Amino acid sequence: MKALKNNLSHSRRAWTKCLLLGVAATLSQSVLAQTQTPVQQYGLLQVAGNKIVDKNNQPVSLAGNSLFWSNDGWGGEKYYTANTVSWLRNNWNAKVVRVAMGVEDAGGYISNPTGNRQKVKTVVDAALAQGLYVIIDWHSHHAENYQSQAIAFFQDMARTYGNSPNVIYEVYNEPLQVSWTGVIKPYAEAVAGAIRAIDPDNIIVVGTPTWSQDVDVAASSPITRYSNIAYTLHFYAATHKQSLRDKAQAALNRGVPLFVTEYGTTEASGNGYIDAASTQEWMTFLKQNSISHANWAFNDKAETASALKPGTSPTAAWSDNFLTQSGSLVKGYIQNWNGTVTGGGGGGSTGGGGTPPATSGTVVQAESFHTMSGVQTETTTDTGGGLNVGWLDPGDWLAYTVDIPAAGSYLIQYRVASPGGGGRISLEQNAGTTQRGTVNVPATGGWQTWTTVSHTVTLPAGRQDIAIGIPAGGFNLNWWSFSPAPASRVAATASEALYPNPTRSEVNVSIPATTGPVNVTLLDAQGHELSSRRLKGTGAGQQLALPVDNLQPGTYLLRISSNGQVNSQRFVKE
Repeated sequence: MKALKNNLSHSRRAWTKCLLLGVAATLSQSVLAQTQTPVQQYGLLQVAGNKIVDKNNQPVSLAGNSLFWSNDGWGGEKYYTANTVSWLRNNWNAKVVRVAMGVEDAGGYISNPTGNRQKVKTVVDAALAQGLYVIIDWHSHHAENYQSQAIAFFQDMARTYGNSPNVIYEVYNEPLQVSWTGVIKPYAEAVAGAIRAIDPDNIIVVGTPTWSQDVDVAASSPITRYSNIAYTLHFYAATHKQSLRDKAQAALNRGVPLFVTEYGTTEASGNGYIDAASTQEWMTFLKQNSISHANWAFNDKAETASALKPGTSPTAAWSDNFLTQSGSLVKGYIQNWNGTVTGGGGGGSTGGGGTPPATSGTVVQAESFHTMSGVQTETTTDTGGGLNVGWLDPGDWLAYTVDIPAAGSYLIQYRVASPGGGGRISLEQNAGTTQRGTVNVPATGGWQTWTTVSHTVTLPAGRQDIAIGIPAGGFNLNWWSFSPAPASRVAATASEALYPNPTRSEVNVSIPATTGPVNVTLLDAQGHELSSRRLKGTGAGQQLALPVDNLQPGTYLLRISSNGQVNSQRFVKE
């Protein structure tokens, strides 16, 4: 199977190359932008109201990675290399990288200024060479105690890099629960003044109280002595939820720009569980408000927030096999982030490929899985761009963690593309032992010719894993979504019940009213087709008695397809 996938990969890449050669003469300005570096594309960043804007005064939202503490002997410093920066740009499509230079803790700048400055310089030089934005972060929880050292350091950085539009100065990582007006603001004004005397225009980002969460407090008394000031917002998705977004919105409403220089998919400790649903909610908020963000942390420390698995070599060309669950989730967001958002709007998607359906539900980008088997990603030409998941073969699967708000019937939609059709999607839980429903993938005419298929399933409430199983492949998947099913769909699903269930001799099937043909297919628990019948539509409901006395005892699936909709029901043969 692996060899087959590699062959398919080469075949489809060759097809893509031929397609690109065929349209090379008609490259648009948007395609040209994709060949530019981020700094070439966006230029010198500036503050305009509560937004950071690019050289064309368009709101810009950058996505990228934060390195781990630079401190000697802490482990993260081994990734302070040009190799890391190059990989993040070319493989992750990162537009910004953050240098988290430790200050007062052991092995930090205070104890080894020369060594830590050199680590910073290595990464900044590499970011300039790659055309990335780079955040130079004074990574401290007590920066007010080291104001003179901070001033000297940032004067050095401004003299060295102040003429480059790539540079963003972060003068205080995470203040603790100290006064904004009495402690943080005076410190920030002193450091900002020293920077502005040398570099008048690159953005300065200022930390806010309570581990850079009280952005609303800072917004109530913003820094006005210097221009191009933004404010730091940090969140960890499993800990920080709507209440912190409310604080962020309050700050935006007061007219100050925010920059998420650090966030995690985990609990605030950097450990605990990965909250993919909350991460998605945060990504939607950041996209809608054109807020840039850097993920914590590109490192191999044995904690949940790390992007790399423990023991990952700092010199390797890392494949996705080296990524942790968090790393895989975050990479999907970064790869798909669009950057400039014309007019300041962001849309309701999670930053991935393809335009989501017009529903009040939740859109899940296909490549945001936390675990998978057998699939790969590729660039999509579907509306919205980004990535889709492809190379789907029978037996492959993708798993996601979602929050279902209430138990009931849900409309599940899938954005699919297939040159020849014949694919099938199975919505599953509990390692595939619970099958919620299946849907066929039709022929769309090409690997990048997209349509949306759907079915209605019943789901319990609460946080849960949902898997997309692939009983039959040959298609691409861009996104899927779930939303409360319309009443008409719920009624249709209810009318398709099987009885008796369990059964010994026959099962009665309620066929929905339709003027088109209805296909009734019997499958075993592994998804193998056992029999199929095609019925004429009558415009009214009908009953079908299906003999099952020749089946072995066990669980079976009956799939009913009509009017482009597919519903699957399980029954037990005694």
